[in-house]
Amino acid sequence: MRTILYILQKEFRQIFRNKTMLPMIFGMPLLQLLILVFAATFEMKSIDIVVVDKDLSETSRELVAKFDAIPFYNLELAVPDETIGEDMLLSGDADVILVIPPNMERNLVRDDEAQLQLLIDAIDGNSAQLIYSYSSRIIGNFNQHLIAEWKGLPEFTPPTEVQIRESYWYNPELDYHWFMAPGILAVLVTVIGMFLSGMNLVREKEIGTIEQLNVTPIKKYQFIIGKLVPFWVIALFDLSFGLFIAWMVFDLEIVGNLLVLFAFASVFLLGALGLGLFISTVSDTQQQVMLISFFFMMVFIMMGGIFTPVESMPHWAQVLDRANPMYYFMKIMRHVVLKGSGFFDLIEEFISLLILGLTFLSLAIWRYRKTS
Repeated sequence: MRTILYILQKEFRQIFRNKTMLPMIFGMPLLQLLILVFAATFEMKSIDIVVVDKDLSETSRELVAKFDAIPFYNLELAVPDETIGEDMLLSGDADVILVIPPNMERNLVRDDEAQLQLLIDAIDGNSAQLIYSYSSRIIGNFNQHLIAEWKGLPEFTPPTEVQIRESYWYNPELDYHWFMAPGILAVLVTVIGMFLSGMNLVREKEIGTIEQLNVTPIKKYQFIIGKLVPFWVIALFDLSFGLFIAWMVFDLEIVGNLLVLFAFASVFLLGALGLGLFISTVSDTQQQVMLISFFFMMVFIMMGGIFTPVESMPHWAQVLDRANPMYYFMKIMRHVVLKGSGFFDLIEEFISLLILGLTFLSLAIWRYRKTS
């Protein structure tokens, strides 16, 4: 035990003397949360719309005014021909074109129906779907207003109306920052656990101190514990620091139990640290560690569900995700922080993380060779 304590003392001193590692430990949580949480969002807050009004009636002007009154719609201009609008769509100066056909008001009065056209830039499928959803809802509300006005009913109470009262659980204000912050923190903990632990061991190889350690009577398990425990502590500290920043900046309250959250994080870090150590055993330089870690990080992040739901991925991708520890930890972070899920609600994820953690750690211990 005394040997492990001496190794831990040496590792912490080495970490805090490293001028490159300290900014990553203390600066990364702040930068990731304050930049990525704001940047990584699917919300549409600026939609450039071009109107092609061929009707030029009072009704068409009221419809255009409805769009213009919405803060996140930027009415670029009204053009007489959709060809001009299509050119703007091709050049990226417009996100959507609203085409109002001629005689729209007359068709509404005579036939009780009229057609509109929305031309949406669908290069980004998610943005296109949101634009269509927002626009169709505005048009639908305008249609209800016309029915109420023309039939002499109270405004916005069309006949046979079904009243819907919406109640959003776990994120009542639909604040996208609340959804992204736990996911960014999961990425942060993974980076600290996998990337820095691997870099630390390879640095010993580059400066030659690994040979000095290998000829000492330090046992293999003592060396590995001494190498992994400091980054396990640092990763948990960064998680605490990140949660504090999320509470201060985004008013994100942790609904669940903090002890449950940190218990899951501790088990998750077994796998992350083990994978980082395994990468370091097959690498000779810090550059190799960075490249290999970057490969695994990109796969883990993109398939972890931080941006798109795993359930919407192909079946083969969902099967592969069973070997992705970030998939489980991302789910745990959001469920505990936002929903208040307990330990037994996530027992399957806990068992999966434990199996993956022991597997990665065993591979790292098996691959590491202490030579004399």
